[in-house]
Amino acid sequence: MHVPDGFIDAPVSLATGAVAAAAVAVSLRGARRELGGTAPADGLGGERTAPLAGLVAAFVFAVQMLNFPVAAGTSGHLLGGALAAILVGPFTGVLCISVVLLMQAVLFADGGLTALGVNITDMAVVTTLVAYGLFRLLLAVLPRRRSSVTAASFGAALVSVPAAACAFTLLYALGGTTDVPIGKVFTAMTGVHVLIGIGEAVITALTVGAVLAVRPDLVYGARGLTAPLRLRTSPLRPETDAAPAPDAAPAPVTAKPARSTRRFALAGLLTALALAGVGSYYASASPDGLEKVAHDKGIDSKTEEHAAKDSPLADYQVADITDGRISGGLAGVIGVGATLLVGTGVTWVVVRRRRDRAAAAENGTAATGTTA
Repeated sequence: MHVPDGFIDAPVSLATGAVAAAAVAVSLRGARRELGGTAPADGLGGERTAPLAGLVAAFVFAVQMLNFPVAAGTSGHLLGGALAAILVGPFTGVLCISVVLLMQAVLFADGGLTALGVNITDMAVVTTLVAYGLFRLLLAVLPRRRSSVTAASFGAALVSVPAAACAFTLLYALGGTTDVPIGKVFTAMTGVHVLIGIGEAVITALTVGAVLAVRPDLVYGARGLTAPLRLRTSPLRPETDAAPAPDAAPAPVTAKPARSTRRFALAGLLTALALAGVGSYYASASPDGLEKVAHDKGIDSKTEEHAAKDSPLADYQVADITDGRISGGLAGVIGVGATLLVGTGVTWVVVRRRRDRAAAAENGTAATGTTA
């Protein structure tokens, strides 16, 4: 659903650019809490979660290269907002998808540069917020177990894609550069993206379920699902919270050792590289939902050439390499690496600022106490 230059006029493009910039600024602040981890006993400090956020961005980039067929002559691909929000949190998720869209626009000429605000607003902000909001609502009514997280992930991802299609339709109604009836655009966009949403839901649920199976502690959306230990004292008495006996000596407090994320991160990175480097060759060559609708309805009649069309990685092909499989695979590997570096860098800066502020506050408190 990458909007190219020329679909939306300058005023609306500038307005969405402002919205996107504001959303990224708010997400930078919100991500400080998400990347700080949960309780200290969980061992999920920012130094460990920042690389995982970069890995999520790289994984989304890789899976977006795998267009899957959804109807005659139409394909779809992962948007990733639901997946990122559930794995690393909604604010960090907005940052992850924004990094992916930036890399695609600048390096691969995928999504217009003047339309970057449109794409971030639509594909990063709308999908992430809609998906995570629905995800939390579903978890509130479903049983408190891990399977509910997977089910809620499916439902949230399913709805997020047509929601993004509706958001594009609204932006087109406000600033479309072609004279196409808005009703036709809405019907065509929502119809095909409901089908694409099914693919999005399957990919999201499978990925979240796989991470839950091996490292549930790394799934942001699954935090807080562990119920307190309860003891059944008698068949006739209700369960009561576990508590030590009055005369029992207090147990020594020991820190829970943090589980290493290196193996998990390495496995995730190798998976992303394999998907982008090998799997992308077998992706559907049919136009995606927006491209198909734009062509059929005439929305693309004023499409402008991409400013980065001469990039050595334009169209996900490495310049001067004639073998299509090698060229596309190498471009995918480069994209995964670049997205990982930028995504990790952004989240690391967020973590460092959070840590520096905490240290400054602690030093200020200590100085005040010394003076007193």
